[in-house]
Amino acid sequence: MTGYYDLILGLIPLALAGITGALSVVGLSLTTAVPLASVVALGLVGHAMFVNAPVNTPVEPPVESPNRQDSTFSAD
Repeated sequence: MTGYYDLILGLIPLALAGITGALSVVGLSLTTAVPLASVVALGLVGHAMFVNAPVNTPVEPPVESPNRQDSTFSAD
């Protein structure tokens, strides 16, 4: 299952290549098209890091069943 961060990782190179190519076809030079496309890619990274930042979900400790036998052995 693809999550949000998987999509972002796929969109970063797609934005760089796609927008650069589209702007080049429109008539902008590569020295202008690449920085403009990188602003979009930077926006994607910034959104993933700061707006929709990953969070740690608290992990609940495992519940022990009352009928569990302790399997520790002594070295007597």
